[in-house]
Amino acid sequence: QVHLVESGGGLVQAGESLRLSCAASGRTFSVYGMGWFRQTPGKEREFVAAVSWNDYSTLYTDSVKGRFTISRDNARNTVYLQMNSLEPEDTAVYYCAGAYRLLTVSRSASAYGSWGQGTQVTVSS
Repeated sequence: QVHLVESGGGLVQAGESLRLSCAASGRTFSVYGMGWFRQTPGKEREFVAAVSWNDYSTLYTDSVKGRFTISRDNARNTVYLQMNSLEPEDTAVYYCAGAYRLLTVSRSASAYGSWGQGTQVTVSS
């Protein structure tokens, strides 16, 4: 499995931006479908965005479309989540996830076998 480490979380005000990074090590990152999920206390982990490994297609949950952008840099073994126009409802622990040779982008957490430790994002109103 690939080892994943997130960074870039923090405390921001509503309307501001953050960029999360997820650095991968271990197996070949370029053949991993990558996703971002988030979770708040007492709730299930929620899909945010995903990017495929083969055609770089992307998928977003409706609430972040137009505000968040997922991208990957295979040369740096890193996937990013650019978050603009942040809202208090975006407050959560954000997790990076990897799926080896996943055939298509997926919003299902069960499709991903590798997970990072999470990074906290807090958006104040």
